[in-house]
Amino acid sequence: MITHGMGTDTHTSRLDGGRDWRDSATRYALVPLRLFLGITFVYAGLDKLTDSAFMKDAGAGSVGDMMRAVRDSSAVPALVDLALKNPTGFGYAIALGELAVGIGTLLGLLTRLAALGGALISLSLWLTVSWASDPYYYGNDLVYLMAWIPLVLAGAPLLSLDAALRSRRRHRLGGYR
Repeated sequence: MITHGMGTDTHTSRLDGGRDWRDSATRYALVPLRLFLGITFVYAGLDKLTDSAFMKDAGAGSVGDMMRAVRDSSAVPALVDLALKNPTGFGYAIALGELAVGIGTLLGLLTRLAALGGALISLSLWLTVSWASDPYYYGNDLVYLMAWIPLVLAGAPLLSLDAALRSRRRHRLGGYR
């Protein structure tokens, strides 16, 4: 509780020169999500790129064997068939996509586009790799898909290159936008 004048007020405690603490919390609410998703996708991309077993057409731990294993239980077998035309190429595409999405999200650069990329990667993995998870909420790709949606909608309004570029444009235009 913070004391204001003669009484106490637990609901309108003030921070940042009179700004309500809830306003501050709301403004920064997406930052932890951005950090989590960005770090996770950078890690996932690097993990795939540095795993020699993953980037193979066949063999234990390979992207090819993983895709063959999920083909018949996926929601969209045609998507798996497409990946199986070149499993190594698909593995590199996923890994580089995850890395680009993660970096864009962490830096807050083209955040909505990065988040859309993350959502599409998560959607494709949910429809293929984790579709057969039972119960459905055991499949983590669906959770990632839902986690990307707030960033697709809101972008990165704070602590981001997008915000810095927007501010620079406004300053250059004389504050009219």
